[in-house]
Amino acid sequence: MTSAAVREAPATTPAPGASPGSRPVARFRWLRPGHLFVSGYVVLLALFGVVPVAYSFVLALTDPAGGFAGLSNFTRTARDYRFLAACGHVALYLVIWLVSLTVLVVVLALLVHRVTFNATRTFIRFAYYVPGALAGASSVLLWLFMLDPTVSPVSLLLHWTGNEHFSDVISPDHLPVLFAVIAFWTGAGGWILVLYGALNTIPAELMEAARVDGAGPVRRAWSVQLPMIRKWVAYMAILSLAAGTQLFVEPELISQASFGVVPNDYSLNQLAYQYAFSQNDFNGSAAISVDLLIVTLLCAGLFVWRGRLFETE
Repeated sequence: MTSAAVREAPATTPAPGASPGSRPVARFRWLRPGHLFVSGYVVLLALFGVVPVAYSFVLALTDPAGGFAGLSNFTRTARDYRFLAACGHVALYLVIWLVSLTVLVVVLALLVHRVTFNATRTFIRFAYYVPGALAGASSVLLWLFMLDPTVSPVSLLLHWTGNEHFSDVISPDHLPVLFAVIAFWTGAGGWILVLYGALNTIPAELMEAARVDGAGPVRRAWSVQLPMIRKWVAYMAILSLAAGTQLFVEPELISQASFGVVPNDYSLNQLAYQYAFSQNDFNGSAAISVDLLIVTLLCAGLFVWRGRLFETE
């Protein structure tokens, strides 16, 4: 080998889109278009998600003077007589809400997907989505009107079920079901459309093969369609769990409308609010928030694992 050949620089292939004479800058080779698309979300997540959570942990582990308090704030709030009651209220609501949401949304999405007329299908999708256009507070105010037997358009049904007065309808025993109904009415339509879109991604050849093999509509839905949209169902359960644990607007507005029939510490978020703004105990409020965050993350991790959300086919 000659010395000229040794001194010759190795040839490099120009990057796609680069001119033949340009040389890529090595330190920017890791950048991809996807990084640009998610950069705005990452910045907002850091500012309004990660930073507040980190600050909550700091508050939960310190005392009002700023000294390290260990787990004393957690034990102190857990011994509050309102804490376990609020946990029970939120847990019961979540069970009713998640089970009814998963079952009814999947069934309704399957029914819409089986509709053959495009005009009918479009109208049903639009009707499902309309309640989701209302903000949370607006939907609760609407339901306050619906649940008052004196002015409700379904007053006959309320009287038939033995609810003669507004206080009878919003008794604490009825609240988990009422909150689940309000949440379903507000948020289920959007999820029906999401699962409907997921059902449209299933290859028609696969459904036709199942039909040729003798599988009926129920069998095809159970053995073909549900496994194919499993990840979307898990995704719906995770986001609905995160929203459900933050139960605040519904009990807060009903508490104000009932003039004390419903307590203002019904949910954990309400209790944390009372600690912060009624008792001026931000450390205790942060401890309750961190408790709620940890439980939510554990449950979300279970849904991710059971739903195999990040597995590739």
